[in-house]
Amino acid sequence: MVLVWVLLALVACAAVAPVLDRWVGRLTGWVLAGVFVVLGAVLAVTVVPDLQDDGVRTVSLPWIPSAGIEFSFRLDGTALLFLVLVIGVGALVMAYSAGYFSRGRHGSFYVLMSLFAAAMFGLVLADDIVLLAVFWEFTTICSFLLIGRSGAYAAPPAVRTFLLTGAGGLALIAAVAVMWAFTGTTSLSAILADPVWHENNAFSTAVAVLIILAVFTKSAQFPFHYWLPDAMAAATPVSAYLHAAAMVKAGIYLLMRFSPALSSNTVWQSTLIAGGLLTAVIGAVFALQRHDLKELLAYSTVSQLGFLVAVIGVGTPTALAAAGVHTLAHALFKATLFMLVGVIDREVGSRDIREMTGLWRVMPFTAVLAGLSAASMAGLPPLLGFVSKENLFGAYLEAPGPAWVGPAVGAVAVGAAVLTFAYSFRIVYGAFGGPTEQVRLYEQRSIGFRLPAAVSSLAGLVLGLRSDWLAPLVDRIALDTQGAIGHVHLTLWYGFTPALWMSVITIGLGVVAFWQRSRIDRLLDRRLFPVEGTRMFEAVLTGSRFAGGFVADYSRSQSPTRHLAAPLVVLVLAGVAIVSTGVDVPPVAGAITRPIDWLFLLLIAAGVLGTVMIPSRLGALAVVGIVGFSVALVFFELGAPDVGLTQMLVEVLTVVVAVLVLRRLPRRFRKPSQMRRWSAAAFAVVAGVAAFAAVYLLTGRRDRSPAAEYFLTQTEDTTGATNIVNSILVDFRALDTLGELTVLGVAGFIVVAVLDSSDLLPTRAHHGGAARRAVVDPTDNSVLARTVGRWVTPVLIVLSAYLFLRGHYDPGGGFIAALVGGAAFALAYLAAPSSDQAPIKLPYIGLICAGVAVATVTGLLGFVDGGFLTPLHAEIPLPWGGYYHFTTAMVFDVGVYLAVIGVILTSLNRLGTDPTPDREENRAVSA
Repeated sequence: MVLVWVLLALVACAAVAPVLDRWVGRLTGWVLAGVFVVLGAVLAVTVVPDLQDDGVRTVSLPWIPSAGIEFSFRLDGTALLFLVLVIGVGALVMAYSAGYFSRGRHGSFYVLMSLFAAAMFGLVLADDIVLLAVFWEFTTICSFLLIGRSGAYAAPPAVRTFLLTGAGGLALIAAVAVMWAFTGTTSLSAILADPVWHENNAFSTAVAVLIILAVFTKSAQFPFHYWLPDAMAAATPVSAYLHAAAMVKAGIYLLMRFSPALSSNTVWQSTLIAGGLLTAVIGAVFALQRHDLKELLAYSTVSQLGFLVAVIGVGTPTALAAAGVHTLAHALFKATLFMLVGVIDREVGSRDIREMTGLWRVMPFTAVLAGLSAASMAGLPPLLGFVSKENLFGAYLEAPGPAWVGPAVGAVAVGAAVLTFAYSFRIVYGAFGGPTEQVRLYEQRSIGFRLPAAVSSLAGLVLGLRSDWLAPLVDRIALDTQGAIGHVHLTLWYGFTPALWMSVITIGLGVVAFWQRSRIDRLLDRRLFPVEGTRMFEAVLTGSRFAGGFVADYSRSQSPTRHLAAPLVVLVLAGVAIVSTGVDVPPVAGAITRPIDWLFLLLIAAGVLGTVMIPSRLGALAVVGIVGFSVALVFFELGAPDVGLTQMLVEVLTVVVAVLVLRRLPRRFRKPSQMRRWSAAAFAVVAGVAAFAAVYLLTGRRDRSPAAEYFLTQTEDTTGATNIVNSILVDFRALDTLGELTVLGVAGFIVVAVLDSSDLLPTRAHHGGAARRAVVDPTDNSVLARTVGRWVTPVLIVLSAYLFLRGHYDPGGGFIAALVGGAAFALAYLAAPSSDQAPIKLPYIGLICAGVAVATVTGLLGFVDGGFLTPLHAEIPLPWGGYYHFTTAMVFDVGVYLAVIGVILTSLNRLGTDPTPDREENRAVSA
């Protein structure tokens, strides 16, 4: 449970960050950094010892038991490496932020950074693929918000980043669905151990492609590399954390985690090696073209991630161990460099290397730290970057395939490493070398501003000198990812190995490249590609919007013809397809009709004919009611009182609301042309015949389904309910009901929003003034309604409460009870002489919110025994003897009741609003 508590502590940091920001101001970063250090120490003391002797630390809590999904964490060597980055680099960046944000309030930054750390923490520990996908998406959301909070100029890059990485997230979700379907489990460790990876090549290839898409978008691999430099609109602390420990490292983690299952897959190997090395070269070339230090570092991250992706594609134990070492080395030197670029930006006022020279004389401490980290990135001894680069080179030579593949991969890697050397020294010389032109500058900020960068920079030096300290972790990574100890001997001196000669060539050619930097600058001072990634993305996005608008234009019309044409055509085509294929229709089980069915059919037919023939809108609405009530009678006759009662009540309230809407429309329908009438009639006949055929073929031709048998036989034993319909809604399918409830609440908000933002209030001109009223005095006109309502309204309210309480055992429930209560409010509303005097003053928006909130909180109570929305049961003794079976499903039903009542009141109050005098006067003037 320690892992879960640490996750909750990170979330708690986000919750208290705004308060800390108000209390201690800029020291908030140091406080949160201290919390991160404490959490790291807790993990080191309580969890890390369990990893010795090939052990793992696991914890599992029920989440969605009905689907076999658990909130499960699993800590092994690979996860520990990334936890070190999440917690360790997170602490450094939090402390650095205290100096970077020296003014103003930045509570939202600390909230999002803490949540970012929590999302990464959960991602690297998740042992359930559904949980993994959830945390994956949380990292996308956090990065989007962190980038976007920098201001209006950062909004487009934030949106582009979100859409691209979100698309990759969809690929991961698809991979989750495929793995779940083929293995029958969501446990990540069980899935990786399943033999299906080797038995079904189509499955493993499909999952490999989906995961590669997810990772390439997340970790900025070609052709999706452009989003990472684009995201430099974010504040420097965000960039430091995103590049060193979060977001982009999530993709590297996912590749390492799935390497055991996919390392022998040809598509996986070839795509990762080729794509990674191509990205490494392209990123390095683009870095050499940049003058902005932050943008240069962004492209260097793209290049370094390419190295990591390629070596993971090699897939040997040595390669995975090398990937682990370089992941740590990259986090240290990249976090340092980003933080120091922020220092330079704050004190010099620029990040352009063309505007700064010789800063080493006025900022010597910053220059030393930057030089150490840049040297580590270039792969110079005795830094950790040199050790990791040696291991990378050795791993590349083991690339799978013919004998020439390894040397070829190694040669490309050397070329990319030469470019890495060149842009690393471009950073140092561009900012700190040459004559000092800004002599009045000096290191103004306190040592605390540079201390986090100093820690990570010196850590790269110390771990380079004592890289053997990392050997146990590296061997454990090889064991986790390939099931075999990598036996990687980490040291500065491996002897005269091929990797050493590759390093010598890299350093030699790198020095030449630095010496010839002017010529290289002139060579690269041009556009190397005809298009830019951001422009391509915007073009695709614009095309998508155009296509979406083109499709939407078809239904963006007030003409019913356009809305009905598509379903009618589909219905007719489906009927033709069924008939033309010669479907074998089974015999009807029992009689098709009974005498009373014909009566209902005649009533429905009469209502339909009357509706299409009456020219008055109000008259047509009244006749439509015949159809609705007839259908309700059919439900009652078939033995479905819940459905019939719901239909009847909905019909009543629909008429009331529809009448209010009709006040906004002309009294009579527009008379269509003869051609339109005949075409509509033809469509109606064809659709009716198709519907009749479908009902005839599908009704009464099968036995009860297994689901129906289960509900009929197990509902009472499982839930204690005898009303199967209501139990399905609030017990078995409560999640669906909650979703529908939320949609219903949103519909209520839309009613308010549309009427408040448009000129749709009714005008008396629609009614023709006093001459068109049935009774001139509205008070006299409502005498009958007020008299009936005085007696019927209390009865309806009592009936509403009665139906609610009995809903778990007899026809009733929250929805039906709310409809009855809504009918009482409708009667009270109609009895009022005007909307201003209508006695409905309840906070209808508040009722909608309260209903959804009650249903959601009730669902959370289910975690006490199972999972979200699991009903809890209790036997409550009654004073007169016996017991009352109480269930939290009834509380859930209270939420349904409140939300439905709120929507009904919203419709009555907002649709029935009379025009204000000002608006009426304005309309009269405009007329």
